[in-house]
Amino acid sequence: MSESRITFEADLEAISRIESVSSILDIICRITGMGFAAIARVTEDRWVACAVNDHINFGLKPGGELQLETTICYEIHKHKQIVAIDNVSTNDLYKDHHTPLLYGFQSYISVPIVLKNGDFFGTLCAIDPKPANLDNAHITGMFRQFSELIAFHLEAAERLAVSESKLEEEQKNAELREHFIAVLGHDLRNPVGAIANAAQLLLRMPLDERMLRLVTIAQDASYRMKVLIDNVLDFARARLGEGIAINMAPESNMQVILDQVVSELQIIWPETPIDRFYSLNAVVSCDRSRVAQLFSNLLGNALSHGKHGLPVQVSADTEDGQFRLCVSNTGDKIPDAAMDRLFQPFSRGDVKAGQEGLGLGLYIAQAISEAHHGSLSVVSTDEETCFTFNMPL
Repeated sequence: MSESRITFEADLEAISRIESVSSILDIICRITGMGFAAIARVTEDRWVACAVNDHINFGLKPGGELQLETTICYEIHKHKQIVAIDNVSTNDLYKDHHTPLLYGFQSYISVPIVLKNGDFFGTLCAIDPKPANLDNAHITGMFRQFSELIAFHLEAAERLAVSESKLEEEQKNAELREHFIAVLGHDLRNPVGAIANAAQLLLRMPLDERMLRLVTIAQDASYRMKVLIDNVLDFARARLGEGIAINMAPESNMQVILDQVVSELQIIWPETPIDRFYSLNAVVSCDRSRVAQLFSNLLGNALSHGKHGLPVQVSADTEDGQFRLCVSNTGDKIPDAAMDRLFQPFSRGDVKAGQEGLGLGLYIAQAISEAHHGSLSVVSTDEETCFTFNMPL
């Protein structure tokens, strides 16, 4: 089937879905006394009837065509002006015109249907073998209003079709997203976990220097892979899915949660001291695994970007109705340009060798802080960079 044919069938269907079309054509025939009214799709090379009200046996049905050059609509397509003829036999411009001679009508009216974007759709027209009173403001005004109404319905149908297409695309994307998340959550996490567990078991065995170095590399790599997978998984949920999910519960010993994260990362960065300062005297309502993830992202970021060998400072307290967690490191100041997009996904700025990543850690950390109705801020100077997480107790 040709593209032209598909397009005209879509136009016929669009007009058929407008419930008021039959009433419009019936009203036109009743008020004007004319026996034939139609909505025509008119292009540069075709005239196709989309809807018809025929009381004079003109013989045209929806989908039927007239040769374009035999119609006055051919001329209207060019000048886009209304044509109203009360009596062809007394009209100096049309009494010898080939169209009324060919089709045998004396009265004729046609108004262009133009969409808001300027596209010419076709015409709303009527004919009759007898003269009629058409060339007056009452009749031409009615035709114009009906033409605008038809154009409005066509545009609304087009918007609906676009919306339905987008909805269908979103549904397909949702299915792909769910599959993507499932792959990350199972097919990738499990083998990475197996590598990490194997590395930990090997580290408990007596190893020579070369084997110890290789096992340490495997452990470091598995940790980096786990962080990347977790961050991408949470990014997919935060931006494309249901958001960062949290399970709030009262935690009376936040120090245990924080120390566990410190112990895990200290194994990865054994040469960088991590100094801890706690003043935790209140119960904190939070999702312990998510807070641990936030802390891990901040601490891993500080260890990775801080000056080698210089300590990273961690402080946490519960004062003034707030839980406050600060992670600071010595190192280069974060450039102002990078600060503006620091918490945006895939924003990494300039990174050194060994610091590569997807740039999702801080974005995920901020999403976790917002899920806890908290905030995540940063202050960076030439001497120190400090990230602070605050949330209500």
